[in-house]
Amino acid sequence: METRVALIGIVVTDGESVEQLNKLLHVYGEYIIGRMGLPYKKDKLSIISIVLDAPQDVISALSGKLGALEGVSTKTITPKTGS
Repeated sequence: METRVALIGIVVTDGESVEQLNKLLHVYGEYIIGRMGLPYKKDKLSIISIVLDAPQDVISALSGKLGALEGVSTKTITPKTGS
């Protein structure tokens, strides 16, 4: 199956969702190339970036499941394909 690289940007405003978020990332761990998390204590939120190499349906599923968590917002970026 064809894979692509994607970046999922995550902003967490509800610390209660962190455990569920980490469980989801563990489930999809085979596709994760790298992860970086930054706590922003001033505004009491966390900013996480996840880089994946996965089929498009896996990328969409993970992003959707993360975004469905309470207090979690996501945005997915994939490279433009050739014309």
